[in-house]
Amino acid sequence: MYLEIHILQSFAPSNLNRDDTGNPKDTEFGGVRRARISSQCIKRSIRLHPAFQQATRVELAVRTKHLTRLLVDSLVKAGKAEDQAQMVANAFAARYAKLDKNDSSVLLYLSASETRAAVQQLLTNWEEILADLKDGKSPAIDRLTKEMFRALRNRTSAPDIALFGRMLAENPELNIDAACQVAHAISTHRVNMEMDFYTAVDDLLSDEETGAAMMGVIPFNSACFYRYARIEWEQLVQNLGGDAALARRAVEGFLRAAVLAVPTGKQNSFAAQNPPDMVLGVARTDGHAWSLANAFEKPVRPEREGGLVSASIAALDAYWGRLVKTYGGEGAFPAALVLDEEAPLTNLKSAIQPRLEAWVTALLARLPQE
Repeated sequence: MYLEIHILQSFAPSNLNRDDTGNPKDTEFGGVRRARISSQCIKRSIRLHPAFQQATRVELAVRTKHLTRLLVDSLVKAGKAEDQAQMVANAFAARYAKLDKNDSSVLLYLSASETRAAVQQLLTNWEEILADLKDGKSPAIDRLTKEMFRALRNRTSAPDIALFGRMLAENPELNIDAACQVAHAISTHRVNMEMDFYTAVDDLLSDEETGAAMMGVIPFNSACFYRYARIEWEQLVQNLGGDAALARRAVEGFLRAAVLAVPTGKQNSFAAQNPPDMVLGVARTDGHAWSLANAFEKPVRPEREGGLVSASIAALDAYWGRLVKTYGGEGAFPAALVLDEEAPLTNLKSAIQPRLEAWVTALLARLPQE
């Protein structure tokens, strides 16, 4: 069972996702340069959007290079001396993620319940752990971490980890295969980068003084993006330890946040808070997975009076029709949202839902019943 999301979203001038030079990310597709937003950027904006946690009713997992800091804070709040807490946290981190006590180069992904469980186990076995460490050994911590690894193998309590996965090369026992694939968003058309030359005025200059106090350039572009993501239902349920109810809430949170979330890059300078113009969700029981990116392999061109959104919608609709005609669509159940009632839809016209709530409900109804 797959659940796919296809989004057409036109952003006003912006720099939502920068590369290492500060320029908007881009790529070549169909022989022309396209604007691009990385999948990492999109996933972060989804998991941090309030709609995700509101739907799942579970605390977000934490990405951090500072496992010891996280543990020390909790242990000190529990009444332990800071020097002892630091020693115990260092020993636990070294075993848990195979880190040197001064190493903060590894980015961990931990659920709130995993962190609480680790702290509770350390507190329960506190005296034994301290005695071991005083002798330069750590059998108690070795035992605790082995127990945690067994409990956490291929499962998590955090919906965001279950969706996006966890990979730790230093300790593969903690790895979790992602249930969700997210593509890099690309523009449906050719895009050229532009530059904004800006200056800042010193408010305390006298009338005799002239010139800017600061000047510089900010690169930007504007584009209509195609976004694609796919959730594998069975993998999601497995990652959540068989909790189908939580998996359903995770899907709901993802659907809502995917539609509502907007990357935050340079928003104070551009305020490109633009909602999608079209959202297509597809529940699939045929085992297929269709990215519709090739609808735009031939770049969309502006219409006679301008505008790329309608042309992009028409291209996506036509490509969907060709796929269904060629490969069959018996196991695909589409549900669509469009802002423009006059949108040029033919093949997907019957799939239109009246509003976001109805769209979410229609897709959730296709999931296996608990």
